[in-house]
Amino acid sequence: MFYITPKPQTHLVREESVAQYIYMKISFFTLFSAIFPILLSGKTNGNTPNNVQKECNCGQKIIFFPGQTVTEDCIERHGFDSFFSSQAIPDTIFDMMRGKSFKTYCTVEREELRYILCLHRDIKGVAHVGEMVVNKSIAADILEIFKELFVNNYPIERMRLIDYWDADDERAMTDNNSSSFNFRFISHTNTVSKHGEGLAVDINPLYNPYYKKLPNGTVVIEPAAGKPYLNRNRNFNYKIKKNDLCYRLFIKHGFKWGGNWTSVKDYQHFEK
Repeated sequence: MFYITPKPQTHLVREESVAQYIYMKISFFTLFSAIFPILLSGKTNGNTPNNVQKECNCGQKIIFFPGQTVTEDCIERHGFDSFFSSQAIPDTIFDMMRGKSFKTYCTVEREELRYILCLHRDIKGVAHVGEMVVNKSIAADILEIFKELFVNNYPIERMRLIDYWDADDERAMTDNNSSSFNFRFISHTNTVSKHGEGLAVDINPLYNPYYKKLPNGTVVIEPAAGKPYLNRNRNFNYKIKKNDLCYRLFIKHGFKWGGNWTSVKDYQHFEK
């Protein structure tokens, strides 16, 4: 069964009877509600920030909605690998990034970045479609890591583009959003940060916060709401631990973990 996007009505309502109009609207609503929206056959209105089309291995076209839940039946029917992909950044995605994660003064070329789609599970084991922009040099690594995390039910709560939070790190981290590219320079330098190059990934940042004590005694915690999770002796959901699966996979692929640093602790952070 397929969901076909109906073409917009161009005739006026007054040209049809009231009963016919009501019947048409109810029928459309019933059809729309009953058919699983991730499957689509035929033409679509193209790539949008919430709607990225990809050919499935069965020849059907799958419409991925980042943030949407996906049933186990759908995954089995269309093939696990159909939900993992890397591509040049589509125009509509880039339009959303422009002026946010992709700043007007960005020195990284668009062609150096890749838009990836994947699956991830939350703490309840529910599968979600995730999205992330990373440097093209690590795109294959990231897809392999996320595949392994998904297969082994490693929980990642949320994975959307940081542009939905207007590229505001604090807000996105407070919502426990895992992300990568967000252009910026290292403070007080002209050096592009690892996140600015798309070479760093933050996983479950609310529960794995950044911590630094400045020389004047000021303590920096990012996100601020992550303060209760600085006690790494506690057990809580979404916690990254040394030698857990997430740690091992990133290390295996050549990344460094901020939780191993001494001058600061960045438990969410993996960079290459």
